[in-house]
Amino acid sequence: MSKEDLDIQATGRLIGIARKWYDQMLEGQIPSIALPTRTKQNIEYDDTSEVWKYGDRESIRSAGTAKSALHLLKMAYVIWFLRKQIGENRSSTLRELYYISEGWKKAKFQAQDESNFLIEDLEILTDMQREAFHLRPEEDGATIFGPLKLREMTRRGEKDIHCQDDVGEAGYQIPTNVETVELLEHDAKFVIAIETGGMYARLIENGFDGDHQAILIHLKGQPARSTRRFLNRINMQFNLPVVVFTDGDPWSYRIYASVAYGAIKSAHISELLATPKARFIGVQPSDIRDYHLPSDHLNDKDIGALRSELTDPRFASDYWKEQIELQLKLNLKSEQQAFAAKGLDFVTKEYLPARLSDMGII
Repeated sequence: MSKEDLDIQATGRLIGIARKWYDQMLEGQIPSIALPTRTKQNIEYDDTSEVWKYGDRESIRSAGTAKSALHLLKMAYVIWFLRKQIGENRSSTLRELYYISEGWKKAKFQAQDESNFLIEDLEILTDMQREAFHLRPEEDGATIFGPLKLREMTRRGEKDIHCQDDVGEAGYQIPTNVETVELLEHDAKFVIAIETGGMYARLIENGFDGDHQAILIHLKGQPARSTRRFLNRINMQFNLPVVVFTDGDPWSYRIYASVAYGAIKSAHISELLATPKARFIGVQPSDIRDYHLPSDHLNDKDIGALRSELTDPRFASDYWKEQIELQLKLNLKSEQQAFAAKGLDFVTKEYLPARLSDMGII
């Protein structure tokens, strides 16, 4: 979909919310909206799509109560602002939206979380992502390096970019709204999403992308929504295997889970952001044992997180149960860059090729 068509669709759906309120009043009804109940009890793991989704419970917010009426008032102000912003082809950050409300009198937001929550409401009601409203987060998207050609819309028009030949060593930075990027072609066998910048740089310096026809993506820790959406798109469009390479600790396993299955916070758009076919390559607890990696002892929070993951449906497979129980037994965790203890080339010449071969990817 072109940017112009996306703008028209976003504007139409935002106005549609206000039109529904108008129609309700014409019929003598109190204006209201219905939204999924946003509680942990209403989050369900969908076995078919393998992502987190909201369940069937709904809550009605009606102007019949002062609290809900104030919420609808704030939503009306936001719809007005977003419609104006899209029409003027401008954008703002989530933080700027919060401060813009300073001039909205009673509709002023009391906290950043309140405005963020309302934007999530609009995403649910319109079935569109916030980027379509020209809203962007504070954090940057990931960077990419590898045999991928894409086309992006710039201020000077369309531009074709090859993510090896046309970029510096840092790679191509994924924009906030990846829907404006067209994926053209590739010469890759798989995609490897990497948690840390140090390991991402190591793979580039060692020529891993060229040696193994790999597209490298730096997740930058817990990945931004644009990063997860890009991984979803590249997997769906090109049917390329996606593997996730993180540190060997419970918090990094959750980075993998957010890529593969989605996050509870973004359950309303999990099917757009999650890549259920993504697979975990390491660092595995068994790697810590087998390669005698430099490591640290687990702390109480680590142990609690691992035990929680044993009951998490995202980690319900025999593989994860075995690995997590092993880690609890070892009482150890390791970082990706611990492989450097065996030499700077070990991770690209030995470890990753062996794991990828075991997984049937190369």
